Amino acid sequence: MVKHLFTLIWNKKKQNALLLAEMLISFLVLFAVFSLLVYFFRNYKKPMGLDYDDVWVITYSQTNTNTSSDSLVQFYQTVKQNLLSLPQVKSVSLSSANFPFSNSHMQNGIIHNNKNIGSINTFDTEDSYASILNLKLVEGRWFNAADITYKNRPVVINESLRAEFFGTGKAVGELMGDGKEEDKRKIIGVVKDAKMQGEYTNPGYAMYQRVDTGGIKWIGHMLLKVAPGADAAFEAKLYKNLANSMKSANVEIDRLGNKLKSANNFALVPMIVLSIICTFLIVNVALGLFGVLWYNINKRRGEIGLRRAVGASGQSISVQLVTESILLASLAVIIGSFFAIQFPLLNVFDLPAGIYLTALLLAIIFVYVLVLVCSLYPGRQAAAIYPAAALHEE
Repeated sequence: MVKHLFTLIWNKKKQNALLLAEMLISFLVLFAVFSLLVYFFRNYKKPMGLDYDDVWVITYSQTNTNTSSDSLVQFYQTVKQNLLSLPQVKSVSLSSANFPFSNSHMQNGIIHNNKNIGSINTFDTEDSYASILNLKLVEGRWFNAADITYKNRPVVINESLRAEFFGTGKAVGELMGDGKEEDKRKIIGVVKDAKMQGEYTNPGYAMYQRVDTGGIKWIGHMLLKVAPGADAAFEAKLYKNLANSMKSANVEIDRLGNKLKSANNFALVPMIVLSIICTFLIVNVALGLFGVLWYNINKRRGEIGLRRAVGASGQSISVQLVTESILLASLAVIIGSFFAIQFPLLNVFDLPAGIYLTALLLAIIFVYVLVLVCSLYPGRQAAAIYPAAALHEE
């Protein structure tokens, strides 16, 4: 029977070619959408790893770049003391531009034990940074004043980077990097992974280093931990304090919670665009299936009537039409799966193979369910054709 149905599909190849192409494109778009959905869902299920409530970010233009480093350090100490004198301010830390949910990236590459990782998110921080964001230490310690002098620059890494370089072995106290001994970084602590770019993003590899006096002139952001309930009136007071301390600098104040909403919306844009395209294609496929099956029923009324006259049941007629649609969908799925399986094999976008395989399975199920639903009603219409009426029309 299957061979016979393939023959029928081949005989109407011109009618089926467009429908097959629509199914194939829809399958590939479904695969892309489900890949994004699975990727976002996996990331969303991971712990946040940081606390953004009651954390404000101050962005300011740096106007003291010609001042000596020692003078800048003293200047920022004064600014921070002024901020800490406000009863609502609990803690202050300078931060590089890639603070949480900023949509800014600063990445470095490190070679260690012949393993090269070129996408390590590097954060310039201060001693209070971890407590402001409530980063969880799992090994070692965070920075303190003793780290102002060092032979090898002290760094804190996250669990993902620790696992990549050291596996389950000891990381604290180890030197990380390749090349000259003095260029290596000394690991003093390990923190849990934190989703710095939003709830739907992968934490990735991360490395935290203390702001040194040489780089402080490039810093243009502060993180503040404020008391719960700090309102707009306090924000105005805070702005006035900063304007007095940092004269001629442009100052902006925002909340990390607002930054998180923007980062989440930005991450969802590709999925929304793909979903709209996918919906358009699915509607086309559904209409195409209805149209082709309706056309086939009308063109094959004589054939259907003859089959009913020689004893074929209405159910067998319906099964034949549904099976033809399923076979046509199977051709699209086989061709589409060939292209989709290349993604995990070639490690495209450096995503885990499980994401692609889950998306492939979901796309296959969705296509078959769509084809089954779209072909059931025309199949029932064909089964309801009376032999006498069909043969009389012929």
